[in-house]
Amino acid sequence: MNTLHELPNISKVIEGKLVEVGIDTPQLLKEIGSKEAFFRIKQKDSTSCVNMLCALEGAIQGIRWHFLPDDIKQELKAFYKTL
Repeated sequence: MNTLHELPNISKVIEGKLVEVGIDTPQLLKEIGSKEAFFRIKQKDSTSCVNMLCALEGAIQGIRWHFLPDDIKQELKAFYKTL
């Protein structure tokens, strides 16, 4: 997989936001992680929501974000509330 939008959950819009914050490959997204990637996006786009954070984590895991285990969703929601 060479482009971000080939990952699950990553639309052209989210791909654009990732590229804007310096994350331009699936490998880099995996190295940085969903929380740091989301943090960078949130600094530039205050309207970014917890669903985007879950979408990023799902993309890293290779699944639709709806299928993330509940404990991971809860952890991501807790992280989101700290921002």
